[in-house]
Amino acid sequence: MDKIRIENIELEKVKKESLLFDITTPKELYGRFSNTLVNLFEPHRIQFHGLAIYTKGMGKHTVDFKEQVITPGTIIPCLKGQVHQFERKLNVSGFIISFDEGFVTEGLNERNLFHFLQLYHTPHVHIGEENIHLILPFVNQLKDLLKSANLNLRKELIQSIFISLILQIKRNSIYQHKVFQSDRYRHYVQFQNLLEQHYQETHNAGDYANMMKVSYKYLNDICKDLAHKTAKSFIDSWLITEIKRKLTERKFSSQEIAYDLGFSDPSNFVRFFKKYEKITPPQFVENILN
Repeated sequence: MDKIRIENIELEKVKKESLLFDITTPKELYGRFSNTLVNLFEPHRIQFHGLAIYTKGMGKHTVDFKEQVITPGTIIPCLKGQVHQFERKLNVSGFIISFDEGFVTEGLNERNLFHFLQLYHTPHVHIGEENIHLILPFVNQLKDLLKSANLNLRKELIQSIFISLILQIKRNSIYQHKVFQSDRYRHYVQFQNLLEQHYQETHNAGDYANMMKVSYKYLNDICKDLAHKTAKSFIDSWLITEIKRKLTERKFSSQEIAYDLGFSDPSNFVRFFKKYEKITPPQFVENILN
């Protein structure tokens, strides 16, 4: 038990092309890691962005310790820093796209960046089996570009086609994406970015509203509208997820994690975790790795 800990997977370990962008299938991905120390069937933390597109079969894909049920047409946006876990038995087909965020977002206009951010702040999307054929042409174009010997404007074409793929996914999602006011959504993303930068300093929602130069009520309203929780609840949820990620890395003690995440006292950290999870941090590690 003491030898088990979460693995961090860099993009270099996943991709087979020289670009910071790669497409593979679940079967190929399983094969790439079959003779490595990385176990895809245990929790592992990715250090790149991705997009899992499932076209056939049924199964489960665990993201940040929450199981997502897979059926044909399920699409899971994968964010850098998340913890993922695949099922050992391969019962699904599809495509796994892996990329460096900057490779895709560099130079995007505001409208396309908005669509990218909105999809990547959605846990999962379902387009329905009947709509899979509408996104396959974009995936096939990306695959052809990765194989092409013509390097002229390849990066720009990959970026353009990938954004078109995202738009087609959003367009055909059976959970139609609500179109949010762009300023409110931009502030929502800004809040998340600030939280990732300043969580060691403060867990107070009012402090983040001050950093954003908006009122606490406004920040609370956009969190309720877009995340269906208050700003304080959003911060607490973010902290719980990050605690779980760090606990399963097995690199640090609970005390070290407590101080790293901005808790003034380890006992407060334990109480905070137990309040939401109903178990202690060591009990969580035992449960998740067993």
